[in-house]
Amino acid sequence: MALEKYSQKRQFENTPEPKGILARGERHRFVVQKHHASHLHYDFRLEMDGVLKSWAVPKGPSLNPGDKRLAMQVEDHPVSYFDFEGVIPPGNYGAGTVMVWDVGTWDPLGDAHEMLEKGDLKFRLHGKKLNGEFVLAHMKSRRPGSKGTEWLLIKKKDEGAQPQFNADKLDYSVLTDRSLDDIANDEGSAEWQSNRKAAMKKGAEWLQDPQPARATAGKKISKQKSGQKKTAVKKNARKPPAKAAAPTPKRRVSR
Repeated sequence: MALEKYSQKRQFENTPEPKGILARGERHRFVVQKHHASHLHYDFRLEMDGVLKSWAVPKGPSLNPGDKRLAMQVEDHPVSYFDFEGVIPPGNYGAGTVMVWDVGTWDPLGDAHEMLEKGDLKFRLHGKKLNGEFVLAHMKSRRPGSKGTEWLLIKKKDEGAQPQFNADKLDYSVLTDRSLDDIANDEGSAEWQSNRKAAMKKGAEWLQDPQPARATAGKKISKQKSGQKKTAVKKNARKPPAKAAAPTPKRRVSR
């Protein structure tokens, strides 16, 4: 999927997300972003051909080989999205809170382009939370009305397997050590840019059952914008007509 689709879905004057620009070079990084939009899910992204190939995983990735996670392929994202963490303001596509849940590198176990085309992408992850061999398998049998974007993300049996793994229990950013609620309640998150010097966690400088949405996610705006609204209201507000002064009572002079 080209970056044109990514750009068409966004109004960059209203969202802090990076613009869709094709990157040069091949670094084979991966990122998983925990995203509380209309539904809580995880975005799994592999850097490839100057973009981030992306899948939305409702239940999140798992290190348990017995879990077969549904992964819906979505539009390619720009490589500059790799360390995006903050709040996408209401009214924008994907409005809500975004956390950088995991980062690392990945190695294709074969020709990545051929495996992706075939729908059987095997790879090894070297991340902060996810490690070992995985496969993204394109589902052949599709439900009525399917767009053919259904894949399965499956952990292979190896030294990285953890049968009791639960992604939701690891609710912290590998960049800033904040929880999803911490990010949502940080008023500065609405103005986050990928080149902003955020307080990163030490060592991180290198770089279908959705849960109900929380009412607080994605609703914070910056103090600056709030102040601008109040100022505008004051300027446009009409002043009430001045009340006529009450007549001064006359004093009686005693004779």
